[in-house]
Amino acid sequence: MEKKTIDHVLRSTWQAVSKMYNDQANKYNSTMAVGFALLSIDPKNGTPSTSLGPKMGIEATSLSRTLKSMEEKKFIHRKPNPDDGRGVLIHLTELGKTNRDASRIAVKKFNQAIVDEAGTESIENFYLVIEKINELTKKKNIFTF
Repeated sequence: MEKKTIDHVLRSTWQAVSKMYNDQANKYNSTMAVGFALLSIDPKNGTPSTSLGPKMGIEATSLSRTLKSMEEKKFIHRKPNPDDGRGVLIHLTELGKTNRDASRIAVKKFNQAIVDEAGTESIENFYLVIEKINELTKKKNIFTF
């Protein structure tokens, strides 16, 4: 077996996961990005649009496109934020809540399938390694000599 780098394995695995989620989301006239956004919106109180991007870890331009698509599909609607007159709250419509539930079920099924296949101990080790990768990349001193 050819030895692969960590970044190659992360990238190729994420592409496979992304494709799997997009194939599933397509059944609901949606995308993985929309499903992720639906899961990031508070279904009862809505979520301020300014906190949604950081919560999802995406840039404002990508978030704007995703929110526009969600609004066109009638998954969300925007309301003025009563606590901040300049802000907007993103609320789920009934259709958005239905698709949010489908997204939540898909994520849970995927996670359970991985746990069932790999085992709890392997998953715990995976999370430890991922945490280390995140810590190292945030320090930004990997390439200093």
